[in-house]
Formats: sequence, structure tokens, C-alpha cells
Amino acid sequence: MKPILQLIRWPNLLIMALTQYLARIFLVGPPSNWRSIVIEPELTLIVVSTVLIAAAGYIINDYFDVKIDLINKPERVVIGRYLPRRRAMLLHQSLSVAGVMLGLVVSKWIFLFNGFCITLLWLYSERLKRQPFVGNFVVALLSALSLLVMAVYYAHHVELIATYAIFAFFITLIREIIKDMEDLKGDANHGCKTLPILWGISSTKNFIYGLIALLIVSLYLGAWWLDSIYLSVVFSVVILPAVVFLTKKLARADTKHDFGQLSLGCKLIMMGGILTMTGI
Repeated sequence: MKPILQLIRWPNLLIMALTQYLARIFLVGPPSNWRSIVIEPELTLIVVSTVLIAAAGYIINDYFDVKIDLINKPERVVIGRYLPRRRAMLLHQSLSVAGVMLGLVVSKWIFLFNGFCITLLWLYSERLKRQPFVGNFVVALLSALSLLVMAVYYAHHVELIATYAIFAFFITLIREIIKDMEDLKGDANHGCKTLPILWGISSTKNFIYGLIALLIVSLYLGAWWLDSIYLSVVFSVVILPAVVFLTKKLARADTKHDFGQLSLGCKLIMMGGILTMTGI
């Protein structure tokens, strides 16, 4: 089971589930009813379906990337080593179908939403990942959609959910491009056309600086739009210092290890942002 859990990135799935529960309790609300919300059948089905689809996405991504991962991250290769390729594909299909059908139990809109996400995940893994920026954008979009699904079903406090979804989008987009810099060698050997390969490290860094600026502007615009002093303070005290630190570290980064640390830093910023939901 350990290789399978490694394949589906179980810590990421737990974070995803926690994010959706926190969004339902604190963004949709009301937080005072958290006990009944936690055991809400519809929420449970949405979270489980999201986790199943995400797990299926990790599997199909690794399925298509075995040769690249043997260069970039050989110690993390599971498919073909511990899990035969045919069984991996069967597991992907089973999880995908289960995720879509659970969504159908909730509503036709969640069913269509989940089907759209599965299609994007397949296209990303099979084709878009190797294209400049498009693959990064799709992953960032999927990250935002994992929050927006709450707005799709509950249709309450949509603007607040959208603000956090935008935050998730930009942080994920930045992290994905940093990961491309980390995986430059393996991607180049297999014909990928990522931004670092096409532009070089220096120009890609400049592009990330632009994305960081857009992230900061979008967060403060969201706080202004919602007329939320809390969000303004949180962004100034928690998010802004972390992003500034990330920017300074990015300027000095030039090794695979450096970019790996930056990727981890983005994940920590994401977690910090998610936890700020509890103060809404």
C-alpha cells in the first residue's frame, strides 16, 4: 500500500479535503453550525468525489510521465516498478468513474463540474503538460476549481470563495512554473516545451515576479471588494511577508535543490492562506 499512497500523493489529498471542509464551514458558513456541517451528506460526497478525482489525476499524470520521472525523481517512480501500467490505468478509470458518480448523487451541476475536471486532468497529463504555460495554467485552474465547487453547489458568499480561489490559482501557478525549473533536465530530454526550456531561467524568473505582483494586487482588490478589514490585515501580516521572502529567495535560486525549496515554500504559503479562513 505504501507505493500506492505515494502515487496518489495522500498528504495533498488530505490538504484538499481540509480546504474544502474549512471553506464550507468558514466561507459558506455559518461557523457556529460546524458540528452539523461536518457530517452534512452533500459536503461529504463533494469532498470524497474531489479527492477521488484528484487521486485519479495523480495516477494518470505519473502514467504518462514515467520516463521523465526516472530522470527528475527516480526514487518516486511507482508505475512500472510497484504497480503494472495496466493496473494503474484501471485504477485511474475506477477512481474517475466513482468521483463522477458521487457528484451525480449530489446534483447534476456537480456531476458536470467533476466531468470537466477529469477531462482537464487527462488533457493536461497526456498533452498540455508539455506545452509552455498552458499546462501550468490548467493545474492552477484545477486548484481554484476545488474551492469554486463550493460556490457552485451552495451559491452563498460566492465573492469570498472566489477571492480565496484566486489566491489558490496564483500560488499554484507560481509553484508549477518553479517546479518546471526544478525539473528542467528531465523535461528537456523528453521534448517538453516548458517556459524555462523556451525562455531560460532568468526570463522565467522575471515572469514569476510579474505573477507575484498580480497575486498581491488581486488579494488587496479582493479585500477591498469585500470591504474586509480582516482580509487586508491577514494579507499584510501573513501572506505579503511570505511572498516577499519567496521573491528574494527566487532571485538567488540556481540549483535543483533551491527550486525544490521554493516549491515547498509555495505549498506552505498555500497552507497559511487556507488556515486564514478560520478567522473569517
